[in-house]
Amino acid sequence: MNTDALQGLVYKKSIGTYYVKTDEGQLVTCTISSRLRKQLIYPMRDPSSLGHYSVASVEDIRMLDPVAVGDRVSFITSGPDSGHITGVLPRTSKLTRRAAENEHLEQVIVANADQVITVIAAANPKPKWNLLDRYLASAEASDLPAIIAITKVDLVQGTKAEREVLAHAEEYASIGYRVILTSAAKGEGIDDLRDALRDKMSTLIGKSGVGKTSLLNALQPGLGLRVNEINTKIDKGRHTTTSLEMYPLAFGGHLVDTPGMKVFGLWDIEPEEVALLYREMAPYVGTCKFGLSCTHEHEPGCAITRAVGSGAISKHRYQSYLRLIETLDDEDAE
Repeated sequence: MNTDALQGLVYKKSIGTYYVKTDEGQLVTCTISSRLRKQLIYPMRDPSSLGHYSVASVEDIRMLDPVAVGDRVSFITSGPDSGHITGVLPRTSKLTRRAAENEHLEQVIVANADQVITVIAAANPKPKWNLLDRYLASAEASDLPAIIAITKVDLVQGTKAEREVLAHAEEYASIGYRVILTSAAKGEGIDDLRDALRDKMSTLIGKSGVGKTSLLNALQPGLGLRVNEINTKIDKGRHTTTSLEMYPLAFGGHLVDTPGMKVFGLWDIEPEEVALLYREMAPYVGTCKFGLSCTHEHEPGCAITRAVGSGAISKHRYQSYLRLIETLDDEDAE
């Protein structure tokens, strides 16, 4: 065993196993140091059994797994192509959710991502705009830029549904989100999305059926099939974030898909903080008659409801905000 610490990038993980790529291109299959695990598990035992050991910080013990895809880690080798992760380097970002297995723990889905790509279909299935808003709120909570990719626009061209989709696209664009209308069948928007992904580490969010496989195949031949093959093996339920992989893009950059998750349960967000996750509402927070104690539902002198009445905030987004408050603890809410 080489006790000199090396560094690398976690590009894939499954339960108990982490696949690390060094800067020199070596692929190393790693386990995790028991010391890192004890920082998470040990303090959760009966306090009377802790003995003389030190208790980890609250931040550490509230995390389900200290290592995520996208992490830069330090490790020591235990064989030609095997190693032992001993530390996680500081992160530039983290996309998190409330752990499905334990709602009191934070689950880091992807570390060091540059952006989130939210995917929603124009039709088949019918677009769920409230679900998109939950995606966007999750990205805002993680302080990550988000891009909206609307797929299958060819299915609604020339219909009433197209006008609805375009109206929503214009609404999201007006509050600062980049919206890319795509059709894998016709190649529409593919170049724009490719440019948005180029040389960035991107995380893809979207429920099954919205056309992610076709979209990825259009971006890079075979990519969607490769991603779908892996996702089919691991998509056994709602906890598939235990197995994720980062895929290189031939035109530059990397992409991580998040299969089997309709939405991220927001981590460590209180109801009174949700308005801050809606870009167009955030500037009004604190300016209501009742200040930060305003729920933005029925209070007189509420700046947000006044903005809804004047059209500065859309009724759809406001109703979406109320829905998110109502279902904040419900991870499967749409």
